[in-house]
Amino acid sequence: MTDRLALITGASRGLGAALAEALAPTHHIVAVARTTGALEELDDRIKAKGGSATLAPMDITVPEAMATLCRGIFDRWGKLDLWLHTAIHAAPLSPAHHVAPKDWKKSVDINATATSVLIPYVAPLLGQTGKAVFFDDPRAGEKFFGAYGATKAAQMALANSWYEETLRTGPRVQILTPPPMPTALRARFFPGEDRNVLTAPSEAAAEMLPQILAD
Repeated sequence: MTDRLALITGASRGLGAALAEALAPTHHIVAVARTTGALEELDDRIKAKGGSATLAPMDITVPEAMATLCRGIFDRWGKLDLWLHTAIHAAPLSPAHHVAPKDWKKSVDINATATSVLIPYVAPLLGQTGKAVFFDDPRAGEKFFGAYGATKAAQMALANSWYEETLRTGPRVQILTPPPMPTALRARFFPGEDRNVLTAPSEAAAEMLPQILAD
């Protein structure tokens, strides 16, 4: 097993799963998601390529679970080389004055609060030389994207602050903007679009991989 370790939060499908498979030849993957079946399918695909993974069927909105996860990583490996944060919640499109309280809360919990909890938990594992990667989707201020746009923007604000704070000390923080992909998240926003013209998650992962692995 490789001694390089990549934690991927939101690894069960879409971009997270594609990045897990792309990194598997060079990294042991710690795959975090709520859906056990999807994680097991990812594990099969990683093993088929000669890679290895540790599955963590956990909810990132539960701080105690994330504390347990990070303590387990420390106890077993002592560090992380990469953290890729792809977990996101796509609230239904809605006018701002019709955003349902439950949709707002879930968006805040997953997109913003979980990120604020994970950063201080993961930072010590990354140390000075590890890298954290976040993925932007700039929708803030667009009509009907109130809950998603606002909470995704909050996530990016945290990531950008962390980037500025760690320029001299590490860990490295990177923010990438993937191309439009035919994911379940995007389908909730644009159900009628031609998915054939979108970039497959595997292709997006391959395009971003050199940037992710660059020093």
